Amino acid sequence: MTDPSGSPFSQVDDREQRLAEEVRLALPASIAELSGLVRIPSVSWSAFDPAHVAASAEAVAGLARETGVFETVEILRAETGTGEKGQPAVLATRAARNDRPTVLLYAHHDVQPQGDDADWESPPFEPTVRGDRLYGRGAADDKAGVVSHLASVRALRSVAGDDFDLGLVLFIEGEEEFGSRSFANFLETHREKLAADVIVVADSDNWDAETPSLTISLRGNVTFRLTVSTLAHASHSGMFGGAVPDAMLAAFRLAASFHDENGSVAVAGLTSREMPTPEYTDETLRSEAGLLEGVSPIGTGSVLSRLWAQPSVTVTGIDAPSVANASNTLIPSVSLRVSARIAPGQDPQEAFEALEAHIRSHAPFGAVVELDDVDTGSPFLVDTSGWAVTAAKDAMRDAWGAEPVEAGIGGSIPFIADLVRVFPEAQILVTGVEDPHTRAHSPNESLHLGVFHRAIGTEALMLLRMNDRAGNS
Repeated sequence: MTDPSGSPFSQVDDREQRLAEEVRLALPASIAELSGLVRIPSVSWSAFDPAHVAASAEAVAGLARETGVFETVEILRAETGTGEKGQPAVLATRAARNDRPTVLLYAHHDVQPQGDDADWESPPFEPTVRGDRLYGRGAADDKAGVVSHLASVRALRSVAGDDFDLGLVLFIEGEEEFGSRSFANFLETHREKLAADVIVVADSDNWDAETPSLTISLRGNVTFRLTVSTLAHASHSGMFGGAVPDAMLAAFRLAASFHDENGSVAVAGLTSREMPTPEYTDETLRSEAGLLEGVSPIGTGSVLSRLWAQPSVTVTGIDAPSVANASNTLIPSVSLRVSARIAPGQDPQEAFEALEAHIRSHAPFGAVVELDDVDTGSPFLVDTSGWAVTAAKDAMRDAWGAEPVEAGIGGSIPFIADLVRVFPEAQILVTGVEDPHTRAHSPNESLHLGVFHRAIGTEALMLLRMNDRAGNS
């Protein structure tokens, strides 16, 4: 199998070569399907039009039906923790035959908001190919995950024919970018339909555009709104400035207390984890993160231990007057959105309590602080001893022509903890179609088309080999 970057599909038999050819010939159609999904602005946040998420679910369900593989295809909703209906998910099933295992294929069809359109080099919801990358919101995260599942299933059907005995569950969520608020209820409601021996979560990245990786650890998350108040009302900055602390001053000083002089997290009670990490230089970090010339990295320890196994605290948003509308007043209250990532092994409630205790003990000038809109997610460590991990790495090695890396991820996929709780016997594989230059969640998000091709080939090869496997042994 060849792809836009020319990497071989190596060390496979004739049937697997036919599978590779099926994937290669279908790649233009797969890119076209992905482009169609990217054109739907399926932002699942509450402030955005839910009709777009519904349209996206309909489009995904239509593509699932067109595969001719699934026996049932449904669009379903579950209740959130507050009793409201969550965003629509697509659930498609095919029963296993002849003692074959069942594999659940997960991705999500909702996307992050695009932010300021002016920051995009091409319109965020108009898929655009530049060089070897497809640009657009959701082109990688995670509509490419959706299409990679569908493309691999089609290739498997074409090659396996009447010997297609593998059980499949396709679960395409509609609110992952908004906290998966109905996910736990969805699992409980549809537990029997979702049950599987192996769960493939296609929502992560790869080591680089030429090297695959299997994600084996994820940090958890704690996010909340922090409101800092110092005044009952706004006051003239000339009349009272210098004697009265404004909320902006207090908020900035409080936020600065989250880190020490090296930029390491200085919140007592947030833990780190010892974890071996591959080599990764400051120069690579500078290139992949877009660090400006003269700006130094923060923290201590190896770069990857900082990203994978240590906590981070970031202020991701602030409610304050804009520069254009600023008046000469002392601001009475400021709200910050605080996002913390927590190391594998730490309980998220414990981490929130540590952050709350730090905030209350470090509030400057006696400022009044309030924490609300709290969201937490558990970290995750993969059990790498199962047969499915070996099968995934073997497929990666053959489809990419490169040795796969077992990698941690600094980001979070909190719902995996729910999967583990509801399906404790299932083996979970965290794969992905992204690379370090994808810029997921940022302006100019993009998908490397070579990575997309190899990701489809990997999953198709893994499923074909699982189709030959009796049971889950």
